[in-house]
Amino acid sequence: MQDHPSTAPGSFAQGSVDSEAWLQPIPESQRTRKVSGQFWIWAGANLAPINWVLGALGIHLGLGFADTVAVLVLGNLIGMLLFGCFVLLGQKTGATGMVLARAAFGRRGNYLPAAIQALLVIGWCAVNTWIILDLVMALFGTLGWVDPSSANYGWKIGVATGIMAAQVAIAWFGYKAIAAFERWTVPPTIVILAVMSAVAWFGMDINWSYAGPAGNVLEGSERIAAMSAVMTAIGIGWGITWFTYAADYSRFVSTSVPKRKVYLASVLGQFIPVVWLGVLGASLATNSGEIDPGKLIVQNFGVLALPVLLMVLHGPIATNILNIYTFSVATQALDVSISRRKLNLFVGVFSLAAVVFFIFQEDFAAVLDAWLIGLVAWVAAWGGIMLVHYFWIEKRWPGNADRLFDPVGTKRLPGINWAGVVSLLVGIFATWFFMYGLVPAMQGPAAVALGGWDFSWLAGGLASGATYAVLGPRAHVRYLETAPVETTIDSQVPVERITQ
Repeated sequence: MQDHPSTAPGSFAQGSVDSEAWLQPIPESQRTRKVSGQFWIWAGANLAPINWVLGALGIHLGLGFADTVAVLVLGNLIGMLLFGCFVLLGQKTGATGMVLARAAFGRRGNYLPAAIQALLVIGWCAVNTWIILDLVMALFGTLGWVDPSSANYGWKIGVATGIMAAQVAIAWFGYKAIAAFERWTVPPTIVILAVMSAVAWFGMDINWSYAGPAGNVLEGSERIAAMSAVMTAIGIGWGITWFTYAADYSRFVSTSVPKRKVYLASVLGQFIPVVWLGVLGASLATNSGEIDPGKLIVQNFGVLALPVLLMVLHGPIATNILNIYTFSVATQALDVSISRRKLNLFVGVFSLAAVVFFIFQEDFAAVLDAWLIGLVAWVAAWGGIMLVHYFWIEKRWPGNADRLFDPVGTKRLPGINWAGVVSLLVGIFATWFFMYGLVPAMQGPAAVALGGWDFSWLAGGLASGATYAVLGPRAHVRYLETAPVETTIDSQVPVERITQ
């Protein structure tokens, strides 16, 4: 690793190129005042087939339709409301999520969460690309191009390679290209999905009163346990997984835009499509019990699936261009001197390798559940620390956001803030302790003792936040009181530019 060059806090190079951008605050003159872009970005990221699967997962795990919808609505309402807080942090500071974390974890201590984030987005790219791949194979089978009863490994790997190349190509051009892609593709996709939903809900045999598998309806403690597990994976847990992404895109919004507008646009952009597609997936699953995304759509829509699938393929691509972009800025937060475009290529290669792994996994429900619940273990803990730091500690003892962009060795931030690191580890342990996943390794003692009740997200967030509330203020105030102002200047550092 090398330390990338640093500008003076608040200074910006002229004539910069987006593809070579380093992690500097986005200047006010280069931010947009159009809040609608935040809605389209987050709506596009969630208008994806994975959200059909999330709704169907509740039915697959034994819940009734009403219980699944209740978990979806309530869980995502709570999760997205908290997500909006991280959106506001990006707008306020012009910093990415992993740069913001330097205040809580230290200038070098932040390498830990930044590395975790970089690795996790590779997994998300794999999961989302696998779902695109499965839909394409289902479409090819309907057209007679492949034998749907065969493994088709060669076809799958070939198509996955092409899809990954398309995702990398869009992310290659940075925020402007991502925002434009979402702005022009989300509205027609919404129209198609509206037609699709109408056909499903008014023209198909949906069992709206579905209460669970015949002869095996969950009741009492088992029902609560199943609801809590689904809440962790697809309710509050779904909103939590976006915490680390939020500031990466809201940092491009002008501080002159009212916070309320930015908050609502981002939260609604997340909430509406997640709940909508989750309900659609759950309703379709009531008459098939299927969770595999290709079978779920083709079995229910038949010939109508052809035009629908061609349009809906946009969703996972829209999600993965955010994953690829976030990977690049998270990796740069490790002080790696590699341009963003080169990092985009790296994540494409690594994600494709992960896709191949998923291709050979037969029990997709178990793989997906283990993946989603595993994510909560670290994001809930990270989120608890960040909320305490920025909405309590820095409210009482304000810190200058410019210090987040100081080079390694700065006197205005600790090298390693052990208060943050220890709090993160405590939160991750607490999350696991109260977690009840499908995989035995993801079943903590407390959750087992409670009969499968899963309150991992709550335990992790509260444990890390409470620990940091005790340990964090002392370290924060010490550096504010003693640190001199640094003025290191290097005019060669480029910065991302966007049109307003």
